Amino acid sequence: MIYGGKIPEHWEIKQLDEVGEIVSGGTPSTKEEDNWGDEIIWITPSDLTGYLAKTIHKGKKSISKLGLSRSSARLMPKGSVLFSSRAPIGYVVIAGTELCTNQGFKSIIPNEKVISDYLFHFLKYSKTHVQSIASGTTFKEISARAFSSLKMPVPPLKEQHLITEKIEELFSELDAGRLQLETAKEQLKTYRQTVLKLAFEGKLTKKNDKESEFPRNWKRLKVDDVGNIVTGNTPSKKRLEYYSKKYPFYKPTDLEAGYNVKYSADSLSELGIKVVRYLPENSILVTCIGTIGKTGIIRVAGASNQQINAIIPNSEFEPNYIYYQVISPTFQDLIKRNVSSTTLPILNKSKFMKLPIIYCPLNEQIEIVHAIESRLSVCDNLEKTINNCLQQTEVLKQSILKQAFEGKLVKSQIN
Repeated sequence: MIYGGKIPEHWEIKQLDEVGEIVSGGTPSTKEEDNWGDEIIWITPSDLTGYLAKTIHKGKKSISKLGLSRSSARLMPKGSVLFSSRAPIGYVVIAGTELCTNQGFKSIIPNEKVISDYLFHFLKYSKTHVQSIASGTTFKEISARAFSSLKMPVPPLKEQHLITEKIEELFSELDAGRLQLETAKEQLKTYRQTVLKLAFEGKLTKKNDKESEFPRNWKRLKVDDVGNIVTGNTPSKKRLEYYSKKYPFYKPTDLEAGYNVKYSADSLSELGIKVVRYLPENSILVTCIGTIGKTGIIRVAGASNQQINAIIPNSEFEPNYIYYQVISPTFQDLIKRNVSSTTLPILNKSKFMKLPIIYCPLNEQIEIVHAIESRLSVCDNLEKTINNCLQQTEVLKQSILKQAFEGKLVKSQIN
């Protein structure tokens, strides 16, 4: 049995330390410059963040022969299988050349019982199980002892080759489909931006004429003309009575919901809301310090911190119209061009208030919002379908691996 799965009778169950030598890594002292150089490839888990290839030939840093001798790192041959054992657990890659790792790995130098590619896929399959048996408080880690005692199914070498070939054939087909899905997602992003751009050029609702840049009855105003512009502030953290769960206290990180911001990590009391600048529902919040241009429209009244400038539209403006204009590529580009080049990016209030914004009659604003939302809702539904398909791709991969390690992926090769 392996994780509850049956295996063919002619297969064996082995511990990892029976199919190879388990090797931990190490890091030379960073205080000694001569520990570092270009002599020996040195891999850390961060080198595998977003890394999709099966083999690795170099990392961001290398160490010297002296650094190797002064650390617990060990030089391993090409074909060694590296498994990140902490921060995070579960990255797997095959050494494409001789190299060593830091202490964030438990690596295996395979013996004659197993091929590297088969071991690679088994460890990929085992990621969730290994994470479940890891221990630690600051961060989870799988110990050398626990890793060494992990059990795996070991078919004859001929079958290992066939299983690996079949896995990679099927994965290749799934990855090709995944690439098409990811491409489709990027195209949706581009389409969304195009919709927003055209909307405020009068082209989405066919209000534009051939003789002017945008319709004759449209005007270029300033943000300050839209309504009241409010910069947020933060009540003293020492006054606990200012904080409760009565009113949302919005920060840039709370604006992820974009069109439908209702919740915040921090909240204010009745007393707290009186010492800040109150923002009614449908105010448009724009981050002007830090992550410049991040925008949300709040559907629950509250307040914001000093990183945010809020637009409280007057009766001549449809709030959703302003929101969509602020997130449009044209307006976002204007924001970026007016940022002060300091250590922390800042768009001060005076510059923000002077940014140009397009006005059209209220009935046309409502029409534009409807035109935008009808198109973006189609995009949202398509994106949900794409994301579901992407999730299904990962489910199928796990299913393929499960079949592979239960002996159901290829025909038995009993001689």
